[in-house]
Order: sequence, then C-alpha cells, then structure tokens
Amino acid sequence: MSVTLTLYTTPTVPLEAEVITPDRLAGLSEAEIAALPVQYGNERAALGDFFRVAGSGNGEVRLEGDLSRVKLIGAGMTDGRILIEGNVGMHLGALMRGGEIVVEGDVGDWVGAEMIGGRIVIKGNAGHMVGAAYRGSVIGMQGGEIIVHGNAGNEVGHAMRRGLIAIAEDSGDFTGVNMRAGTIVVLGRLGLRTGAGMRRGTIVSMHDAPLLPTFGYACTYSPTFLRVYLRYLRQMGLPIEDAHINGRYRRWSGDAVELNRGEILLLFR
Repeated sequence: MSVTLTLYTTPTVPLEAEVITPDRLAGLSEAEIAALPVQYGNERAALGDFFRVAGSGNGEVRLEGDLSRVKLIGAGMTDGRILIEGNVGMHLGALMRGGEIVVEGDVGDWVGAEMIGGRIVIKGNAGHMVGAAYRGSVIGMQGGEIIVHGNAGNEVGHAMRRGLIAIAEDSGDFTGVNMRAGTIVVLGRLGLRTGAGMRRGTIVSMHDAPLLPTFGYACTYSPTFLRVYLRYLRQMGLPIEDAHINGRYRRWSGDAVELNRGEILLLFR
C-alpha cells in the first residue's frame, strides 16, 4: 500500500517539506510519518499538522490538494515514486538522484535544480530555472530527465552538465544559459538570448529563434542522435511529429565567447 498525504490545512506562508520522499517515508507507520518535522515559515511544525496520512511507506507516495505553497517535495530522493494530484511549489525534486516524480498540474520555480538522476514529469507548466544551478554554483543538472508538457520560464537548464530537458510548448529567455553539456528540446518557441555563454551541449527547437551574433551557421543536416531522442519523447507522450523526426535542422555553433562547441538546432521548414 502506498502512502497518501492529503493536504487539509492550507499554508499561508511557504511550507518546507523535504521529508516527503519515498526513501524517507519507507517503513514508517502513519503516526511516525505524521510526526516528521517540517519548517513552516520561521516555525517548526509536524507533517501531520498539514497532511492527513493514510498507508505506510512502500516506495510510492501520493499527494493531494493545492500544494503551491509547499516547497522541496522530493528533494534529494534516491528511489521510489511520487505522484502529485494538483499544483506544487518551488524546488520540487531539487538535488534528486533517482526515482520518478509525476505532477498532474503546474510546478513553481527551481524544479529539478542541480538534480543528478531520476525523472520528473510535469503535465502542466513549469516556472523559471528548470534543472538549473543555484545562484553561486557553476554546475546545474548533472543527469536524469525533466519532461514538461506545457510551458517553462526563464533560464531552463542554466549551467546544466548532463541529462535531458524536454518542453512541449514554449520556453522563456536564456534557455541553456552557461550550458556545459546535455540536451534541451523545446517543441515550441525559444525566448531571447538562447544559449548565452554555453560551452557544450545541444539546444533544439522546432521553430526559428532570435539567436545571439556569437552563434554562427554551420550546416543543415538530419542528426541521427536526435531521431532517437524524439522517438523516446513521443513514447513519453510529447506531441512529436514525423516531420520532427525525419526533418532537417540548421545547426548553429556557439557561444563564440566561450569554447564555441555548443550547438543550436532549428528545424528547417
């Protein structure tokens, strides 16, 4: 039986609940789960002050209610599965190493920040800083997958080093800023200053984009590796068309102010 946490007291200030991970709840009774500490503003509280607990930990956690002011769910998780029915707050899955988080709603800023492994699937929209490095850090996402079925905000994949980020609709400004490596696929439109400061890595869009002058046109071709990625994303439920898989892409190399080994691939129409 999985653990079900149902929000019955709506926080009026942010609630930090990094204890909500499958590995943290594993083997605990309902009473033990309810007694776990959380941070409510500048006060300490218990998880049971906000959530009704049903079931015991067996690797799967279900959350219900408006969690838009609940932060750090799944932070640092290494295994198991979290299913969220509704919207959820900032720092979802930050620093996670394994397992899967599925959200049937929208997510706040910093989802998957500096994650190392695992998968996060967002059926709605995501905020800013998806898979990004925290301020002062030079390395963001280092592995795993983040799949967003809606839009995403600014600085998607900031300083990412490995992994895959896929956005079904549009992304904001500075997508892939300071990328070290990894892949970002945006089926919609890119914002301004895409790839600024990137050293390596691949950014893909199915539309034209306003590129910085430090990116130079290289060629137009059909990248084999991209077909593999796109077929996988189709299996994950993203609206990948045959024209995306079989299409030709214009390759732009940059950022010339860095190593000039990154690439932006724009579908040729």
